[in-house]
Amino acid sequence: MQVFITGGTGLIGSAVVAELLSHGHTILALARSDASATALEEVGAEPLRGALSDLKAIREGARRADGVIHLAFANDFSSPAALDTAIAEETAALLALGEELTGTGKPLVVCSGTPWIPGRPSTEADPVSTDGPVGGRGRTVQAILDLAEQGVRSSAVRLPRTVHHHGEGGFAGLLTEIARQSGVSGYPGDGSQRWPAVHAADAASLFRLALEKAEPGTSWQAVDDEGDSVLDIAAVIGRRLGVPVQGLPTESFGPLGVIFATDQPATSTRTREVLGWAPTHPKLLADLENIQP
Repeated sequence: MQVFITGGTGLIGSAVVAELLSHGHTILALARSDASATALEEVGAEPLRGALSDLKAIREGARRADGVIHLAFANDFSSPAALDTAIAEETAALLALGEELTGTGKPLVVCSGTPWIPGRPSTEADPVSTDGPVGGRGRTVQAILDLAEQGVRSSAVRLPRTVHHHGEGGFAGLLTEIARQSGVSGYPGDGSQRWPAVHAADAASLFRLALEKAEPGTSWQAVDDEGDSVLDIAAVIGRRLGVPVQGLPTESFGPLGVIFATDQPATSTRTREVLGWAPTHPKLLADLENIQP
């Protein structure tokens, strides 16, 4: 099918584009710059010029496609206000996509985060959080899933806290960047809290499966590692960068500090059983060995 993708040149998006092309789909991808357009053309995708805030381009992409995968996000965690702005931009784009696809029966796959459930790993049956620093994203995703009742084959792929590739990406990637800048591989709390993770290529295969097979209004969890301790993650980062490893105040991690400090393991049992998803790429701690000093 012809698939419209937002965020097709990011760490996850690049993997999704490659996955879809290798399985016979064609790609129309949003490109906000000449560099992004060139990168897409080089791998065999057609660029559609426009930013996530360009709702005219967003609607055009949805109209031209047989299905849509949304991945774009500003990823500005520098302040609560910046994060709110990024969420508002994404919400407007998703609502525009939903409006264009209403009544068509076409698939719309969005990305979400795995929920955190006190005392146990989260499952596909658990609702995403609609409170806290990123609660707005949860509310928007639920609104898109509700479009299943309006003729949209909507589904959500819930991404874990770290989607990684060659040691980069996700919460672990943010810890690495903080360690590079500060000279300390830090972690909030006592480091016993657990973060789920998945390799970008494995996440990409789940996006394809959801596009092709997911029932309307369903959620799936792209979880390979159910939960690595933050202390273990920080220890590998510290060793690879040659910097000390130590606990730091939660507030030193900015708007995401509270989430960083939360124990949030997750499972993907139903996803594997129903969609046949089977991760094959390196797990997080092994992949972090690719961090360059």
